Amino acid sequence: MNILIIPDKFKDSLSAGEVINAISKGILKHNKSHKIYSITASDGGDGFLEAISQVYPDFEKIQTITVNPLGKNITSDYLFDSKSQNAYIELAKSSGLSLLKEEERNCNKTSTYGTGIQVKHAIQKGAKNIYIGLGGSATNDGGTGILRALDFKFLDKNNIPLSTKGDRLSKIASIKTPKQGFKDINFYAVNDVNNLLLGKQGATYTYASQKGAKEKDLPLLEKGMNNLFQKSKLLIPDFKDTPGFGAAGGSCFGLSTFLNAKIISGTNFLFRLNKLDKILENNNIDLIITGEGKIDKQTLHGKFIAGITALAKAYKIPVIVICGISKLDKNSEKELGANIYPIKTEKISLKESMKNAAKLIENKTFTVLREFKTKPLT
Repeated sequence: MNILIIPDKFKDSLSAGEVINAISKGILKHNKSHKIYSITASDGGDGFLEAISQVYPDFEKIQTITVNPLGKNITSDYLFDSKSQNAYIELAKSSGLSLLKEEERNCNKTSTYGTGIQVKHAIQKGAKNIYIGLGGSATNDGGTGILRALDFKFLDKNNIPLSTKGDRLSKIASIKTPKQGFKDINFYAVNDVNNLLLGKQGATYTYASQKGAKEKDLPLLEKGMNNLFQKSKLLIPDFKDTPGFGAAGGSCFGLSTFLNAKIISGTNFLFRLNKLDKILENNNIDLIITGEGKIDKQTLHGKFIAGITALAKAYKIPVIVICGISKLDKNSEKELGANIYPIKTEKISLKESMKNAAKLIENKTFTVLREFKTKPLT
């Protein structure tokens, strides 16, 4: 068989590259004659730069001194292509949840300022097109950290500049934009999140709890995000809350509203980057194996795996999804258009499945391929 492996990361466990390695071992254990094609995937979150580097290894990796979500000094990097003047920045590299220990995670106190430092560095480097991969953030600051690094000022009622953290947004009385502007630079917000900025399905109520917010914090964080939205409307009256604005704790909102960033699908960006349609057309792919750490209702709505299954359906290629855990019922699984195989079972704890994910993925792949020979997949 010709098999294409194109998984996302298993969050807090394995990178997409490590998942590919584990699946490959399972495939070859089943039959050494299988031909394997692989693509390192990212929907714009963790692994965004790795996915680009796989296709364009000659892009320059620029190291920068920046700060993590809590403002501690770190070294991070982004990619730059001097020919096209394109810069590629992964928000998670300096503002990501994975940079913090579990006990440090608290989106009341975190900021995207570190990502803003990288954006500013890229502009000074000469970038004219800046692609920012959103996802995996530790923040709920509406992108104000990025903007503050670019000389936007968020002022309180006494006209004093505020720090840009989740719990400071409710104190914003006015916003001062930089004189120089950024009209000669094209910004792109790369993500597959469809959430609005506000409301029960917005950035705060959907994601803040995953970033260390307590239940009692959510109303204040939402109040702050709404305040940012309303103060922004005073400057730009004709904009409205839009699907995607909730990505990366509202960073997509800040980028789109103040930097005129175009929102582009991370999945489609990756497909075009890798010329995925050509891979499927030219290599007689018999099976696609994809996966990520958690499969749930969000997977059905614009996320990476839904994009894979939609494309596979057009080419009539069966899809196997190997995941850490699945929250989908049989009807939702059918809607997704793939057979789902979680590595966590009743006999394996979540902690154990995360610790031993690579071996469990390898074994699951081997087991599933044995079934594939005798039982066609939907």
